[in-house]
Amino acid sequence: MTGRLKIKVYYEDTDAGGVVYYANYLRFLERARTELLAEAGINVAEYHRGGRIFTVTHVDIRYRRPAVLGETIEINTKIAEIKNASLTFNQKVQRDGTLLAEAEVTLACVDKDGKPTRLPAELKKLSKSG
Repeated sequence: MTGRLKIKVYYEDTDAGGVVYYANYLRFLERARTELLAEAGINVAEYHRGGRIFTVTHVDIRYRRPAVLGETIEINTKIAEIKNASLTFNQKVQRDGTLLAEAEVTLACVDKDGKPTRLPAELKKLSKSG
């Protein structure tokens, strides 16, 4: 399953030089993952209220080129792997087809006490849908 999210770069996203601050890419990636799941009918907030929390356990990100103030970038997100209690995404940040950053992000599903718990059945089905 894949998804795309376009994001305009605002002043608040940048450093003093007008370049997107490196940590803000993590925010962009988070937003894109949440939107991908929402498009698949997965309401992350609803699961959170029900005691299932999705926590980032690993991020591997490689920055290739900067995004700058005023640009529109696109985040391409793909579910790479779904296991019993975790899922891994491959994500690319692009501007007009130019790769700016790429990341692999793994999320674990935990309960309110932080103990691993099985992914919801709806999420497990996503591995079969695309």
